Amino acid sequence: MDKKIVICFGWLIFFTSVRAQVVFYHLSQTEVYSFLDELANQKIIDINSAIKPYSRLFIAQKLSEAQQQAGLLSESQKKQIDFLLRDFNKELFPGKSGYKKRHDLFFYKDSLFTLSVNPIGGYQIWKNENDNFYHRWVGAEAFGYVDPHAGVYASLRDNTHSRFLSLPQHLTQMPAAVYKHGPNAQGGDFSESRGGITYAWKWGHAGIIKDHFTWGSNYHGANIFSGHVPSFPHITLQMKPRSWFEFNYIHGFLVSDVLDTSRTYVGGVKKRSVFFPKFLAANMYTFSVLNGLKASIGNSIVYSDEFQLAYLIPVYFFKSVDHTVTNTGGNFTGQNSQMYFDINSRQIKYLNLYLSVFIDEISIGDFWDSEKQSNFISGKIGAAVSPPVIRNSTFVFEYTRTNPVVYKHFVNTTTFESNEFNMGHYLRDNAQEIYAAVRYRPIAKLYLEASLTLAEKGEDYAYLGTGNSGIGLPFIEKTFWKSDRISFSARFEVINDGFVFASVESVNTTGQKDYLDAYTPSVMQGKLTNISAGINFGF
Repeated sequence: MDKKIVICFGWLIFFTSVRAQVVFYHLSQTEVYSFLDELANQKIIDINSAIKPYSRLFIAQKLSEAQQQAGLLSESQKKQIDFLLRDFNKELFPGKSGYKKRHDLFFYKDSLFTLSVNPIGGYQIWKNENDNFYHRWVGAEAFGYVDPHAGVYASLRDNTHSRFLSLPQHLTQMPAAVYKHGPNAQGGDFSESRGGITYAWKWGHAGIIKDHFTWGSNYHGANIFSGHVPSFPHITLQMKPRSWFEFNYIHGFLVSDVLDTSRTYVGGVKKRSVFFPKFLAANMYTFSVLNGLKASIGNSIVYSDEFQLAYLIPVYFFKSVDHTVTNTGGNFTGQNSQMYFDINSRQIKYLNLYLSVFIDEISIGDFWDSEKQSNFISGKIGAAVSPPVIRNSTFVFEYTRTNPVVYKHFVNTTTFESNEFNMGHYLRDNAQEIYAAVRYRPIAKLYLEASLTLAEKGEDYAYLGTGNSGIGLPFIEKTFWKSDRISFSARFEVINDGFVFASVESVNTTGQKDYLDAYTPSVMQGKLTNISAGINFGF
């Protein structure tokens, strides 16, 4: 398998161009991503916010582009850009001097080689009527560039949750955790290793990485690929040969957690459990059809059992490929395919309008049959305003609806999951959410947010894939789980990547007992006032 990956990756390396380097900036550093969205809403910069993460070089270029338009910026925005460029000027300046640089544990740069190393650590505590609990993490991260084209980065974070806060069945925005714990533990440790190696040229990049990514415009959880899974290794490719066209592709190696008993064996005194292999191929075509309007369309397939070379051809409509490589002698069981599109408009200055639709179970013959398709679609619609009358602020409203059995599949080795975590919207199927928020930065480095979240789920229907299973099921005929949340938070970035933060929220999470116990950690159930505070360097 390793030889196949190397061979398939090798064909990308012949591209040549001017200096272009790619190291990805993780999604957890939300303040930078929110700030870029704010600048884009004001038409100061142009970004494709449906595809994340961005590279460090891309962020540096956009900050520099905004800085050159000082007449359009508020004083807070100018100071915010100056502050962020203490870090991102590493990508823009040829050496270590010539700009005010952030504090690093180690930083080296010359004409050939760049290396940055920093520690990671943090502690967050929660207190409510049920209990006190915490999240503690420690680790390190590094990134570097070699010559004009190669990038490499790596990070390791060792985490401890004193209570289980992010199991696969939990409906939460917290990062996914694969806990190391005993059967009677209340909490557990988990680690997260991320990183990769990339090669870039003037109009694109390719890489082998293990990291998180999101596809789909959103401010509160994407409904195409949400990134709410443990990071998994994947081949990534992005091409942007023209300003009006961008293409993204990934081929991922997922974790099925489905035991292959025929390959499981006893080695010495220990049983060696072997699981079925599981893969993901996905692409997205993005067209800038008008100034400020981006339309994206793509498709994906989750397949299992054996690696298929055909899915490394990035431009395919994968369902059609499935008909050939899986259908043998008329015995067609099929893999799990999806289709999606995203429309993001920033044509009106200060206003971002977006629509993101995920279509499960692709059937062209039934596509216009509303009864048959009604249960296989997740839709998100939203608006964000960054008004000139209240500088440095963004007002967000978002509605998400996911119909029954979306993201589900009747073959357990091809579910839309990795490590049993759903790759789509965090509420999964037969659910809806209303989200409204105000994000405000009164001064540089201080981030305030007030938000309202109303979420509910209906019955958890079984999807067997036979007869009319999954077709015509009612949407939230009865509410089985509900969570209403009002939250206020403040974060202050003392130094680059160094934060102190606090939040308070009033939350009421209720439901039928078996649903409530499955979807919500016991310490978060009921009507509560959650108070939280913490400090961190790195994420």
